[in-house]
Amino acid sequence: MSKVAPSAKILQVISGSWPGRALADARPSVFWLDDPARPAALPPLHGAESADLVVVGGGYTGLWAALRAKGRDPSRDVVLVEAGRCGDQASGRNGGFASASLTHGFSNGLARWPEELAELDRLGAENLRAIGEAVRGHSIDCGWEETGELSVATAPHEVAELAALADDLRSAGHEARFLDESAVRAEVCSPTYLAGLEEPRSTALVQPARLAWGLRRAVLDAGVRVYEGTPATGLDEQGSGVLVRTAAGEARARNVVLATNAFPSLLRRLRLMSVPVYDYVLTTEPLSAEQLASVGWAHRQGVGDSSNMFHYYRRTGDDRILWGGYDAVYHFGSRIHRSLEQGATHRRLAEHFFTTFPQLEGLRFTHRWAGVIDTCTRFAAFFGTAYGGRVAYALGYTGLGVAATRFGADVALDLLSGQETERTRLRMVREKPLPFPPEPLRYAGVQLTRWSMARADANGGRRNLWLRALDRAGLGFDS
Repeated sequence: MSKVAPSAKILQVISGSWPGRALADARPSVFWLDDPARPAALPPLHGAESADLVVVGGGYTGLWAALRAKGRDPSRDVVLVEAGRCGDQASGRNGGFASASLTHGFSNGLARWPEELAELDRLGAENLRAIGEAVRGHSIDCGWEETGELSVATAPHEVAELAALADDLRSAGHEARFLDESAVRAEVCSPTYLAGLEEPRSTALVQPARLAWGLRRAVLDAGVRVYEGTPATGLDEQGSGVLVRTAAGEARARNVVLATNAFPSLLRRLRLMSVPVYDYVLTTEPLSAEQLASVGWAHRQGVGDSSNMFHYYRRTGDDRILWGGYDAVYHFGSRIHRSLEQGATHRRLAEHFFTTFPQLEGLRFTHRWAGVIDTCTRFAAFFGTAYGGRVAYALGYTGLGVAATRFGADVALDLLSGQETERTRLRMVREKPLPFPPEPLRYAGVQLTRWSMARADANGGRRNLWLRALDRAGLGFDS
């Protein structure tokens, strides 16, 4: 279903109830990017450049790839080109949950790579620690908080699911605690909570745009030449290297890392491997001391509910609540456009917010936005090479890429080196997800899947024939 900005007449209609009034003054802009710390834009590339490595994309994957490449070999000449401004897309628009998981959660990893999940979990924990060390080492002011995460059950069938997951996590050596109704409400007070699962080591929270800006500064300090406002338009093989064509120039290199996330890949064969979906987000005004006391949340964990159509939420550094998720909206033909960043989902999110926290009625939202993310049929990132091993890529993070992008950058650099590493030996790295079908089957399949997931949430978690068929085929759709 297409989401477009509501007309003034529609806004008048919806403002009759509190969720509508709470949204009335919300700015259609990204809270994280609406920050005086945002750095000035860098000039675009005009003419010809050459380097040892060209990175296409200035989000997390591209920035980590450039920084890690210089860390491996400080003499390596690196150029990064970004179509807009570094961190302006998914890297600066997300909830700021940096998860240790490389597999989109323990259950997804167990279902797909059970024999190597222990190694994947170890690598994920090491990766998260390394990001914290990089934040401190590069003095990146991004509000890095190692808070852990709280998963909450809001339907009876989810209680047993969380209890079973807690057992599985502990059996695999993870720190996890199942919380009954009174215990979970003592952590965060909501009348909708029936149980919870606390994982104190699984997640850090971060101001995501500031993390991207800090990485941008770090790569500039390392000698990387960064060109913003420089869309890459094509790739060509050129002798023993690769030519990256841009809107007003070109960059030649021995190797290229493609880090374009949800945007169309320069490798056409990848365009059915992931699809772009819009994730919608709200932020509130800062809570008063009295409002905070009514919610609790003293440990500042990131929170996510356990539905298929789930919400994620957190406290910000200035004690707002960021509230997002639920809808993951796909538009026919993999359409991406700024007009799709506002829509009816914001109203739905506002209603859900006040159902979760009725004690906060009267609170207003200050920002509403959306970000486009890339989802693939296995939910976790995938990797590969092209042009005889001279081009590498990492994409498909499916909304859990704040931390996993560093791992993806390392995989891409490993693949370019041609040397086997503990990362490239992984089946998770060597395998590719099944592609999505072409249109119109792709659109129809995504819509049927979203409808089926909502039905499962409303029917005690019972998965219909369509979802069971996707499970057997190893396919899925998630945000």
